[in-house]
Amino acid sequence: MTAPTTEGRRFRAYTTRHLDDLLKRASLSDEQRLRARAVANVLPFRTNEYVVDSLVNWDNAPDDPMYRLVFPQEDMLPAEDVDHIVELMKADAPKKDLLQAANRVRFNLNPHPAGQIQLNIPNSDEESVEGLQHKYKETVLFFPQQGQTCHAYCTYCFRWAQFVGISDLKIANNDVEQLSGYVRRHEEVSSVLLTGGDPMIMGEPVLRRYIEPLLGIDHVESVRIGSKALAYWPQRFVTDPDADATLRLFEEVVKSGRNLAFMAHFSHHRELESDLVAEAVRRIIATGATIRTQAPMIRSINDTADQWAQMWRTQHKMGMIPYYMFVERDTGPQDYFSVPLVKAWEIYREAFSQVSGLCRTVRGPSMSATPGKVAVDGVVDINGEKVIALRMLQARDPELVGRPFFAKYDENAVWVDDLKPAFADRFPFQ
Repeated sequence: MTAPTTEGRRFRAYTTRHLDDLLKRASLSDEQRLRARAVANVLPFRTNEYVVDSLVNWDNAPDDPMYRLVFPQEDMLPAEDVDHIVELMKADAPKKDLLQAANRVRFNLNPHPAGQIQLNIPNSDEESVEGLQHKYKETVLFFPQQGQTCHAYCTYCFRWAQFVGISDLKIANNDVEQLSGYVRRHEEVSSVLLTGGDPMIMGEPVLRRYIEPLLGIDHVESVRIGSKALAYWPQRFVTDPDADATLRLFEEVVKSGRNLAFMAHFSHHRELESDLVAEAVRRIIATGATIRTQAPMIRSINDTADQWAQMWRTQHKMGMIPYYMFVERDTGPQDYFSVPLVKAWEIYREAFSQVSGLCRTVRGPSMSATPGKVAVDGVVDINGEKVIALRMLQARDPELVGRPFFAKYDENAVWVDDLKPAFADRFPFQ
């Protein structure tokens, strides 16, 4: 670990009350700004100075990929829903009327895909723990109460329901003893993932409260942190007041004989280009932690093979490990962002062919669906029938992991639920 050599500004968040002024930078008309603000009544909006000043190319907005990544656009929602909210806004309707209209739209957007509000524990009759998910045998996900926001929100975020103020849709817990007690009782658990939101929104003392007890549990082999802080606020690891303390915590995890896996979310190559990101990555890796990278394929943001190949090569050069290419989840503005599965596979295959074997650690395109992570392995011809080859990378039922199966060819399908089984009456997980 070395001391930072650059000064960074203190974090400042922009929310919906700043949105209209920010949208003026994109040279939108009054009506376009109004309709974008109507969408922000439904989908959460939050960004910060670093994203606005360093990542967004305002000369190309609203077509700029980074602009689309963080700012609402009117066609993210059905036109009739946007029209209704715009009418309420023009009429200066009471806040409760706006909220009711927004909630009606929200509940039509599948706010909790893959049953994630259900705390599924495989092969266990134990009472579920709030804010904890045990979907796969070896891995527990935990949602710290203090980590239920982010430095900035992605417009495609599949956990958008965490941020809209509806308590029944939140997954969170601040009881460290419940987390450590559950993990102690379940010796099959080897990995604990802190997720959110973004756990790196928490200061080091709070982050330490959740991590330290896990280091006294022998069967825990790895601690994972799911975060987009490297992309949206790399200062967190370089110039923030507790940057050094956070990295010392990472070192302690590694020195305990465990792997500290930082699961970094990068959606576009531009997020990798600043000197701050390079320094943040270098400092994290210097603690002995590993950084694995992942992102979904998002139409109009990163749906080209060149974009993915460029990201993977740069991540590899920086010492990170390309890990997952996901498919946009069946929630929120999926219709706006989704890429058909066949096209996603074609992009993945072309990008994969452009990189060396050391970058080919990445898996995908993968759907985090109800039965588990379903990978699209390609389009093949079997006995004269064109079919889609699929495989379970992870599954609620461990017996299904790695097992190939087939679906009827459908060039328009964007999710596993759109597919029909081939050569069988049902898919293996049904």
